[in-house]
Amino acid sequence: MHRPVAFCDGFTRRDFVRIGAAGVLGAQVSLSRLLAEAAAKDKSLIYVFLKGGLSTIDTFDMKPEAPVEVRGDFKEIPTNLPGVHVCEHLPRVARVMDKFSQVRSFTHRSSDHGPADHYMLTGFHPSAGFNGGLKPNNHHPAFGSVLAQKLGPRGSVPPYVCLPGMHPSGSSAYLGAAAVPFVIETDPSAPNFTVPDLAPPLLVETKRLEARRELLAQVDRYQRAAEAKANAGPRNVSVFSQRAFDLMTSPDAKKAFDLSAEPEKLRDDYGRNTLGQSCLFARRLVESGVRCVTVDHANWDTHDGNFTTLKNALLPKLDAAMATLFRDLSDRGMLDSTLVLITGEFGRTPKINKNAGRDHWGPCFTVLMGGGGIQGGRIIGASDKWAAQPAHTPYGPEDMAATLYHLLGLDPQSEMHTAEGRPMMTGAVSTVDASLALATSGPRSPHTLLTARKTWLRRSTTCLAWTRSPKCIPLRDVR
Repeated sequence: MHRPVAFCDGFTRRDFVRIGAAGVLGAQVSLSRLLAEAAAKDKSLIYVFLKGGLSTIDTFDMKPEAPVEVRGDFKEIPTNLPGVHVCEHLPRVARVMDKFSQVRSFTHRSSDHGPADHYMLTGFHPSAGFNGGLKPNNHHPAFGSVLAQKLGPRGSVPPYVCLPGMHPSGSSAYLGAAAVPFVIETDPSAPNFTVPDLAPPLLVETKRLEARRELLAQVDRYQRAAEAKANAGPRNVSVFSQRAFDLMTSPDAKKAFDLSAEPEKLRDDYGRNTLGQSCLFARRLVESGVRCVTVDHANWDTHDGNFTTLKNALLPKLDAAMATLFRDLSDRGMLDSTLVLITGEFGRTPKINKNAGRDHWGPCFTVLMGGGGIQGGRIIGASDKWAAQPAHTPYGPEDMAATLYHLLGLDPQSEMHTAEGRPMMTGAVSTVDASLALATSGPRSPHTLLTARKTWLRRSTTCLAWTRSPKCIPLRDVR
């Protein structure tokens, strides 16, 4: 039996599973028009978080001309994009490279698991006093919680779901109980997988559940009236009770969470493992109306035996799950309405260590984004000759947050409010500077990547169009 491998900070994947939480640019094309077109549809987000840090220098941004102590053991193979290569252990991904784009100049300042996790799951670097050992540990809400609070649920399904557990930085922070994710605390690849919270006690019919809820409402009426102003606890309990009842009594919710309804062949294509079945489950959930699904998968923390672990344990699962997810979404006509984000909290060091591993590396790595208004097949930015630093056009978590919020129909400059009414910014940006907007031309309609660039005095948001031409021109110069 495979034994769980601990991260360098001592946690294992099972520790986290146990966590509970209940273009062609025509004449006169304006920035506002581009943003409106990109965010026109009601969209969902699937965030596949590769906990520990995917080694993108060994997978998507390989350096075959680098010295052996940098380039490593793997070879490149061609993809369905001319001139673009990928790791030899991702042959199925190589056939769907046109369905997503790569940001190869991604960078941030943290190479520690806890702060980097929080940064990549929220768009905010944690402030002083952050304790990564807390569960949850959010100083700011995760992307899914923001979507839940801003947009609310569609129908009877929860707006935000985490599986096969909730990452410690995956919760709602100051947004409160209504934005906490529904957590699937069971491995979807397990035999006879079910979601326990959707099943009422044995022999309890729906009518009896309704009667029990009415009785509970009467008993709790005095408590709510007397304590609501002084104590947020009763409000939170009420939110969780209502959510549990709605899930247990809704046929649509039960159908959404019934993974056994998927064809056996499709389940095989995704892979009969935690990552594969979690990605399939995520597709099923967004198809049923869930706004955000975060898949937390470990352990990508390859300090020791990086190449052996990637080759034998990790990349075959990622290859099947990732390729099938993009193909499945495309075949169902869901890719334009589903934004898929695949990344870890950072990359791995350019130089291989003495244990044939690679260590944490925040200064430069590759982030994968597809669907939801992003044109596939593009490579944005570039790393230097050893993938140690961005060669040009660096982007960071604030940029990623601004991008996904706009694509999902939210304004990152808008306010959210804590339970006490304190205003908070949705994203770590403050102004949109159209003069910094960039775009490129190509044979297809443009879509936008919003980026937040740091300046001495403020943060400003810029815009890139994901189109065929690798050359960017200032949007302000388009005639």
